[in-house]
Amino acid sequence: MSATPTGVDGLDELRARAEAWAAADPDPETAARLRETLAQASEGQPAAVQELTDAFGGTLQFGTAGLRAALGPGPNRMNRVVVRRAAAGLAAFLRERVAAAGSGPGRAAPGGSTDDADGAAARSGRPRAVVGYDARTNSDVFARETAAVFTAAGIETLLMPAPLPTPVLAYALRELGCDGGVMVTASHNPPQDNGYKVYLGGRAADDAGRGAQIVAPIDAEIAALIDAAAPVGDIPLAEDGWTVLGAGIAADYRDAVVGLARPEAFPARDLRIVHTPLHGVGGGTALEVLHGAGFTDVTPVAAQAEPDPTFPTVAFPNPEEAGALDLALETARAVGADLVIANDPDADRCAAAIPDPETGEWRMLTGDELGALLGAHIVRRAEVDPTEHALRAGVFANSIVSSRLLSRIAEAAGLEHRETLTGFKWIARVPGLVYGYEEALGYCVAPELVKDKDGISAALLVAELAAAAKAEGGSLARRLDELALRHGLHLTDQLSVRVADLGLLGAMMTRLRQDPPESFADSPVESAVDLAAGSDGLPPTDGLLWTTRDSTRVIVRPSGTEPKLKCYLEVVRAVDSVLELPEVRAEARQAMDAALEDVREALGL
Repeated sequence: MSATPTGVDGLDELRARAEAWAAADPDPETAARLRETLAQASEGQPAAVQELTDAFGGTLQFGTAGLRAALGPGPNRMNRVVVRRAAAGLAAFLRERVAAAGSGPGRAAPGGSTDDADGAAARSGRPRAVVGYDARTNSDVFARETAAVFTAAGIETLLMPAPLPTPVLAYALRELGCDGGVMVTASHNPPQDNGYKVYLGGRAADDAGRGAQIVAPIDAEIAALIDAAAPVGDIPLAEDGWTVLGAGIAADYRDAVVGLARPEAFPARDLRIVHTPLHGVGGGTALEVLHGAGFTDVTPVAAQAEPDPTFPTVAFPNPEEAGALDLALETARAVGADLVIANDPDADRCAAAIPDPETGEWRMLTGDELGALLGAHIVRRAEVDPTEHALRAGVFANSIVSSRLLSRIAEAAGLEHRETLTGFKWIARVPGLVYGYEEALGYCVAPELVKDKDGISAALLVAELAAAAKAEGGSLARRLDELALRHGLHLTDQLSVRVADLGLLGAMMTRLRQDPPESFADSPVESAVDLAAGSDGLPPTDGLLWTTRDSTRVIVRPSGTEPKLKCYLEVVRAVDSVLELPEVRAEARQAMDAALEDVREALGL
């Protein structure tokens, strides 16, 4: 056998773990795959040895993002064993939380209406949970396994009727009065991955977190209960007893989102839209919502319209990735579209592309540009529509790594603004939230419906905004110019440094702390904040923030989901007239490029 980094003794230990796993695996497909890998490893095949090392050298950790990993056998992969144990731990958590909270007030019945008594479940303190899933490989299998574990654990369990977007699950969690929710999805990850998002509601969460994804320290509490779960063969499974919801829950969500449109205040519907769900589950729902709101000229990207877990037309099913929207832009040119809207595979994110009015070439709006446009549109809705009175006293919020432009829009409108840590689980918890976004294409335009990012409702408001701008002789590009004139040009950009060894992330952060940069783009640093100490009411997080004399801002932090160091930069420049805009943009871009180079130098790249 050839030498390996694991060593002979270590490989023998991995082999023993793998053989025990194969013997207990309830999934014959993964068990057979594992036995094949074991045979190849015994022959010294390096790829098989590496697979055993990756799959059995550690345990997939449950955190605030739930679980997410490649499919396959082993404790460090997504499979039925890992899902059963996760479901058992989450079930124990829900039972403990609901028992501590008591039966509480009446909750919504599966039909959606609130029953004050809510039957025996509420009187006995029995928890209620809803489980959803997308169209990725094994998502339906993992959802049914979760329902079986939950039901056997005494939890009233509601299973979604079909593969549906994540926002539908988040909507159902509150609409059906559930204490917990699980969405089986890997969102925009590569095809080989799957994942497990966890939401809390009802009696299992406090007011701020009711309806949102989990945050620390709840993740650690659930993780401890997962670790304490019985071996997979001893976890009880119900053969039936859960309720498969009817199609009405998806229809209720669609109707609620369509109801967000304001045709009286914004009647324009002359807009040609191209839409792509990137082979995910958002296509049908998005089209039904847009059509229901009067946007009937919508062309789906045919090759990407139906769910396909192999994502055959994209290298990476994430609208942010280069090339992901190529087919959508090709379709837009062919049909003479005004707007391209894209959702990621589970439809909780929304991207938009527009033709450049000067060159005619299509370009994707950045997450910050779309976030500012939506914020300004929501302000305008409050100004012209008397039914939007709640917005006038509401709060706007965005993550700390997103642009500062939204804060200026909120200030000009007399609204409160809050910054949060990265992740929608924090944005959703802002008291009084009426609109929130993060630069990674996540937008919450209706927190009363979905207390999370929602790419479907965001798509509707983007269409409403674009149609209104067109009817007034303008465009989304011109709306961005107007925001720059009023609040200053806010140019944002990013630098991501992928590493093979996670230890390098800590080393790079240590380097920055010990030898911090003194300037960016020739502007001296005037403020340096170590986010690990907490700041401005934010919980501590591993990150560094610098602001220079000319208001350039640089934030560096390790990614919470990938082996990356992420750097977020923003350059702000005042603009006095439309005629100045091209020159100011060019100067801001030059400053941004210089600041990016300074970041690279500081990191030793």
